[in-house]
Amino acid sequence: MSAPRSSARDLALIASFAALIAVLGLPGSISLFGNAVPITLQTLGVMLAGSILGWRRGFLAVLVFLVLVAAGLPLLAGGRGGLAVFTGPSAGYLIGWPIGAAVIGWLVERKLPAYPVWWGFTANIIGGIGVIYLIGIPVQAEVLGTKTVVATAISALVYLPGDLAKAVIATFVAAGVHRGYPNVLPAPHREREVAESAH
Repeated sequence: MSAPRSSARDLALIASFAALIAVLGLPGSISLFGNAVPITLQTLGVMLAGSILGWRRGFLAVLVFLVLVAAGLPLLAGGRGGLAVFTGPSAGYLIGWPIGAAVIGWLVERKLPAYPVWWGFTANIIGGIGVIYLIGIPVQAEVLGTKTVVATAISALVYLPGDLAKAVIATFVAAGVHRGYPNVLPAPHREREVAESAH
């Protein structure tokens, strides 16, 4: 594959997954037990981006989405957008999205060209839940003036069942994609071969 064609394909995939994250916001959001951070389907898109596109393209897809949100487009669930969302209770979770996608993608790439379901699920748990919570919970505690991060973490447990379900869905969708389109995400050794052949 030539470099220009590869770049065009990468851009198309990045744009497509940024759009997918936006579409997953259309059903809206749910706030349980008065929690300030709503539950949405958009973290499923973050997991899918990392699981299918790998660390670099997954990171960029989520970053493009967040740039559009920052520019004022109402792409977050509930029609939210603009810079104000990056100063609210959800800010840390949003910041964690591209990092979480990158971690998922990096872990997935360690096993390619295989995609063991157990490893894909582990990657989604670590990147799609662990990393995002690790960034989101302290920021939420700071923004809301919660007494302790622990208290905020306990209240955030309400998100866990839904996020585990999203991790399962993302894992099996990614497994199907990698099985049907094994070259959608080149294995590290193939990336080196492509780079060397281009010189």
